[in-house]
Amino acid sequence: MAGANNTELPNSQHTFALLLSELKNESVEFVRTRVQLFVSELRDKAGKSRKSAPFAAVALFFGGVAFLLFTLAAVGLVAIAFWGSPFTFCWGFLIIGVLYLLLGAINSIIGYYALTGLAPEKTIKVLRDDTSWVRAELSRQS
Repeated sequence: MAGANNTELPNSQHTFALLLSELKNESVEFVRTRVQLFVSELRDKAGKSRKSAPFAAVALFFGGVAFLLFTLAAVGLVAIAFWGSPFTFCWGFLIIGVLYLLLGAINSIIGYYALTGLAPEKTIKVLRDDTSWVRAELSRQS
């Protein structure tokens, strides 16, 4: 029974085992590089989104102020309608409210456009190219 402990494979099994081993190593390296590309691209996109965060904060601030001023203006209009007082101060609240609303809108638009395009486009393109390459190789093998 000298062959029972023999760890050497026949030639065809040996080459098949090597092929499987190489395939596994190539697959691991393929996935690793794609994940690294994806993480790198997400880090770049996150840096851009950090730049837009102050615009979003300013937009929220001015939106909150506009809400408060419009509420005060509405209260002023109702109070004037019932008290018969002149409504000079109400027009002031409305003008300032519109001004803050415009500032909030401008900052929210800037923040929105800074946040668009956060998808990992390079990674998606590389994966599409890889898919096309694999399909071409498979059709060439057939």
